[in-house]
Amino acid sequence: MNFFERQAAARRNSFRLVLLFVLAVAGIVLAVDLAAWLVFADDESSPGEVGAMLVFCSVLTLGIIGLGSLYRVATLRGGGESVALQMGGVAVPERSNDFNLRRLRNVVEEIAIASGVPMPKLYVLEHEAAINAFAAGYSPSDAVVAVTRGALDRLNRDELQGVIAHEFSHILNGDMRLNIRLIGVLFGILMLAIVGRKVLELGRGRDKNAGAVLVAALIAMVVGYIGLFFGRLIKAGVSRSRERLADASAVQFTRQTTGLAGALKKIGGIDEGSRLRHRAEAEEVSHMLFGDGVGLTSWFATHPPLIERIAALEPGFNGDQLARLRQQWHAVAPNGLEEDAHLGLTERGTPPPLPPAGAEQAVSPTAVAAQVAHPGADDYRRADTIAANIPDDLRALVAQREAVVAVLLALLLDTQAVVADKQADEIAARLGKSVAVEVRALHLQSMAMLHPALRLPLASLAFPVLRLRPRPELNVFLDTVNAIVYADGSVSLFEYCLARLLTVHVRESLDPSRYARYGHRKISDVRREIGTLLAVVAQFGNAEADAARKAYLAGMQRVMPDQALPYLPRSNGVLALDDVWVPLDALEPLAKEVLVEAIAATISHDGGITVAESELLRTICSTLHCPLPPVLGVS
Repeated sequence: MNFFERQAAARRNSFRLVLLFVLAVAGIVLAVDLAAWLVFADDESSPGEVGAMLVFCSVLTLGIIGLGSLYRVATLRGGGESVALQMGGVAVPERSNDFNLRRLRNVVEEIAIASGVPMPKLYVLEHEAAINAFAAGYSPSDAVVAVTRGALDRLNRDELQGVIAHEFSHILNGDMRLNIRLIGVLFGILMLAIVGRKVLELGRGRDKNAGAVLVAALIAMVVGYIGLFFGRLIKAGVSRSRERLADASAVQFTRQTTGLAGALKKIGGIDEGSRLRHRAEAEEVSHMLFGDGVGLTSWFATHPPLIERIAALEPGFNGDQLARLRQQWHAVAPNGLEEDAHLGLTERGTPPPLPPAGAEQAVSPTAVAAQVAHPGADDYRRADTIAANIPDDLRALVAQREAVVAVLLALLLDTQAVVADKQADEIAARLGKSVAVEVRALHLQSMAMLHPALRLPLASLAFPVLRLRPRPELNVFLDTVNAIVYADGSVSLFEYCLARLLTVHVRESLDPSRYARYGHRKISDVRREIGTLLAVVAQFGNAEADAARKAYLAGMQRVMPDQALPYLPRSNGVLALDDVWVPLDALEPLAKEVLVEAIAATISHDGGITVAESELLRTICSTLHCPLPPVLGVS
């Protein structure tokens, strides 16, 4: 399956989860009602009394489960960061003297650039010696990747890369929001059992006349744990299938099996394995983890058997081989940094140069759509090149909380001095004159000469630091971004789209649960918006009206071959896009696939696509939550 098919499948899985939850709750309510009727109803009870009792039991049961689920989901409204903190995670600093932490950041940066998603925030579970990791969040904008200290110490760079690629597949496949919803669902069911148990503990031996209450509590506890039993079965079944897909996606990404297989072998070969110290917290997030963090087997196992996962990567691997590795590592525990030094992986070589900014390549719209959230080996190699070519001074600035705003605003300044002056005035009015001066200096010294292929990756690297700023400051930042975009009608399409992209990511990081939803709209529902987007893209990519019209029609032929709207140039240029993003982002996944093909066909209609145009395409796709790797599919 490609990205769009996986997103559609994730949407179906979310619906099924809701349906299973409803059925489970209905079963629990019926079980409680039946038990109450058997215990409390007698021959002297009138039908009205029995009915009132059953209604009361049903409402009380639904209330406990519903409030429990709502409470647990509310505690996770902060998204991935909430999960990481509840697991005892410690944020990885942007700059650190710990080589393991720097290696982790480098690996994650490269994979984020290669996959076209914002750089996630990083956490380490410092007190966990086991090898494990997880990705959590509602969307890529608030994603967190957490690894254990054991993973950092025991895994070499290739193995760490395989684990991180596995976690990124969960980010790209839409698994994360389903994972958070599973936590809420199961907690709601468990809440019934917890309430029953607490009532029993508090009421035991205190009031001899409280027998009926204690019986009711016992019923609630027993039924709750039975419901939890089936809930965990559902969770395990869903998780196992997604873990197999994540393993396959990680290999497809890195194009090598040795790293991921090596990490799995070390889980089976070291004493700590992948089990986390705190069983209760680990059980709740067990379906999120890279490896089995609890030790459950058979029906309740959230991961396929370890030997099965390794054999899928290295056919023929068996338990005898794992036993020999276990014996070897029991005598001398593996050390990832020593292995890196032995394999020559500690230093990055001289990166190959980036292609000229004006270079063109022929692309296939179908291949471009197939690449969305589907990075390959070429994407990883180019990501390494991109990361290595970002100037050190800019990389240092985006790691500083006080400088990151100036860097991002400098990316948006216009190349025309008159327009840039107006934009600087808008910045000074909101953030102060000193910030405006800093932004202008950055733009003149670094941004104006920055290779087009480095602008989006630089913004991606800045995003985790930007998220650290308080909400009021982020709101002012967004206001400033929009002000400098609208400072003059003469603004490039890339600058406009980058500003929109920053707005989308910041808003989603501030209120992650609010924006966590799948689209349901059909292409026929947004014909006007599609026409506007393709017309603006065609206008800005072609100086002559006839060429723009042909490019527009090429895109329309992809998305609406039988209902193509006539080409109408938009007099207000990019500003016409203000009304299209929300409706287009609400398209169902498979409709977005066709739209991406149409955008690619419009941009590449003249026979080639430049580096700047490819970055424009990636910006538009990312705004529509369709992350595109840096290497476009060739025709």
